[in-house]
Amino acid sequence: MADIQPFRAYRYNTERVALKDVLTQPYDKITPAMQERYYAASPYNLIPVEKGRSSAEENDVYTRAGKKVDEWIAEQILVQDEAPSVYIYSEEFEVPGTRTRRVRTGFIALARVEDYEAKVVFRHERTLSGPKADRIELLRNTRAQTGQLFLLYDDAAGRIDARLEEAMRKSAPVEMVDEYGVTHRLWPTADGALIAAIQREMKDKKLVIADGHHRYETALAYRNEARERAGKVNPMAPTEFAMATFINTHSKGLIILPTHRVVSRVANFDFDAFRRAVGKYFDWYSYPFKTAEERPAAYAEFRKDFQGHRHGRRAIGVYASGGDSAKAFYLFALNKGADLAQLLPDVSEGQRELDVVLLHRLLLEKGLGITAEAVTTEKNVTYEREMDTAIAAVDGGAQLALLLNPVSVEQTAAIALGGDVMPQKSTDFYPKLMSGLAIYRPLGRIE
Repeated sequence: MADIQPFRAYRYNTERVALKDVLTQPYDKITPAMQERYYAASPYNLIPVEKGRSSAEENDVYTRAGKKVDEWIAEQILVQDEAPSVYIYSEEFEVPGTRTRRVRTGFIALARVEDYEAKVVFRHERTLSGPKADRIELLRNTRAQTGQLFLLYDDAAGRIDARLEEAMRKSAPVEMVDEYGVTHRLWPTADGALIAAIQREMKDKKLVIADGHHRYETALAYRNEARERAGKVNPMAPTEFAMATFINTHSKGLIILPTHRVVSRVANFDFDAFRRAVGKYFDWYSYPFKTAEERPAAYAEFRKDFQGHRHGRRAIGVYASGGDSAKAFYLFALNKGADLAQLLPDVSEGQRELDVVLLHRLLLEKGLGITAEAVTTEKNVTYEREMDTAIAAVDGGAQLALLLNPVSVEQTAAIALGGDVMPQKSTDFYPKLMSGLAIYRPLGRIE
């Protein structure tokens, strides 16, 4: 069962700072350029805590992060809410690549940290040791969770959403617009009846991690450290809980974007040889162009067929450098008679339904000889959210762009609840949850 608790969040004092100057994107989405921009925005920007600069001349980055949190609380830049609350959180945004606007609404609260074996919280990705080591050291020093876990729950009837919408009409939110044009709105509420209703509705829910696998496993490790120090398990100890944003899987604002693969530094790469090697698995369709003037029309036709599944089969988009492919876009459509159980006997039935698995196992491994280990180290494969950026990387010297349609929310939940995982960077939930909007500092008992 999912144990949901209100908490007294620390939040930025909007009488002292503007939220647009102090909040950041999640740590793993912050580029070096974004990091510098955040540092320049305000001396109280969350960046030295969320992803501080490393410098041999300065004190340890984690120690400095802890001191910042202490200083900002002492200066009342960060102020703790008086009453235990849940925080209704909505994001209004334009779906990238379209003119469609959506709103995604959920709530921020604490979730009991559960071992995966308890079958309450489910993952859909494996984690890497490096990010977890970074996050656990940060948590030890700051004793604060500044970034959100993104957890999905299934409520087809929308009972919780209806209660949230009713509560939103009763007061004005705290609001800010981020660098991507996303409007973030927050309604803190200490309404006991609403909190009790949410707890009651969530009691039988299973939780799927949409984003924040490393942060979740960091919270697990931190909980275990606290238990060991105490020599006992206190079910209501603050470290038994982690802050999360909860979103209904049936939310109309729940969007997953694809993450495209860019291939480089493959020895003796030859596109025509690659195409022949994977011909036993895929039929291909070309969208050629002879001149720069013809290219936009070819690209538009390719995108229309690719995203519209014109050929009625699962397909991966391909753009390459060299050979006859130099002036064409391609669709690689899975052969009609392909027996995936035979081709991928070590892959679960659920995973075989994922285009990203076909990309990794058939195109990368069988077509190019790029192993799963090489993918993990990013020796030959890097990632791009935007299709245009992936294609531009090939024009700029990369060897191959492999383009994907997005995985669905239903597929993601089914994989996780079935105890399975996807390849790294299979999902990109958009937009991201802002760090620093609410901060959980597990000191003392939950009140």
